[in-house]
Amino acid sequence: MPDRIICVLGPTASGKTALAVELALMLHGEVVGCDSMQIYRGLDIGTAKPTRGEMRGIPHHMIDVCGTDESYSAARYVSEATVAIEGILSRGHAAIVAGGTGLYMDSLILGRGFSTAENCDIIRKRLNDLGTKYGSERLHRLLRARDPKAAERIHPNDLKRIVRALEVSFSGGSISGHDEESRALPPRFEALKLGLDFRDRAELYRRTDLRVDEMLRAGLMDEAARLRREGAATALQAIGYKEMLPALDRPEEYPECVERLKRATRRYAKRQLTWFRRDGAVKWFYRDEEDFPSIVRRSTAFAEDFLYNSGVERREE
Repeated sequence: MPDRIICVLGPTASGKTALAVELALMLHGEVVGCDSMQIYRGLDIGTAKPTRGEMRGIPHHMIDVCGTDESYSAARYVSEATVAIEGILSRGHAAIVAGGTGLYMDSLILGRGFSTAENCDIIRKRLNDLGTKYGSERLHRLLRARDPKAAERIHPNDLKRIVRALEVSFSGGSISGHDEESRALPPRFEALKLGLDFRDRAELYRRTDLRVDEMLRAGLMDEAARLRREGAATALQAIGYKEMLPALDRPEEYPECVERLKRATRRYAKRQLTWFRRDGAVKWFYRDEEDFPSIVRRSTAFAEDFLYNSGVERREE
């Protein structure tokens, strides 16, 4: 039987970190981050990285694991997060994976392998440079010629997935065939998936707007300025930074940049939900229909039923 883990997922600003910490406190657990930007050191405010106070003494893994000058991928995340989870389970603790990067979470659960082309920095850099210079749609046309099935699934604006699919195609394979082979294998982990959302989409968007306001008060502009001085190109392409960069040179554009960031954050939340809603195994909890203590109680009950048959020890009171 595969090892069992708990996954807390959902859109940005839905309360994933808070729920993961509550579960860890109740279940003698440790948290494994699943955010493709929180893995970078120095990207704190713009990625809503949990503070020491928010962690409440619970060990957190897969946060601050690499510098902004390093190349990072889903393949590397799967490798490093799997090691972290194996360590947690070896201590008899519950592993609680929490985050909103759906590709990373699904790949981790499956233990999905990746083509060696994914780790070829030269190919990836050239493709990313082409995407920056000519736009993702041009690379998408190239993908359509090399792997039509992949091109049909991947949106023309999704540069990251287009680049990954092209990397595999240049290695002599296809991402479509690779994914089919991966799906045929048993999953690495058995996961209980707990999702947080809002029935009222307007309430979710109100929360994302508040998140942006909190980031700005916390010093997002100073963080963006520092990252630009350091030449952190990857970081500056992340939501939360790229939208605010023009205001560093042209303060009069600050209000427009803030609105641009809020729109981008709302769209990102929508994309996250589109990804997670495809999975019928997720147990959803709605923040605008149920108070948070009730969600904690019910999710803990689900987790206890799921975990304790697998030998995870109970937390001693």
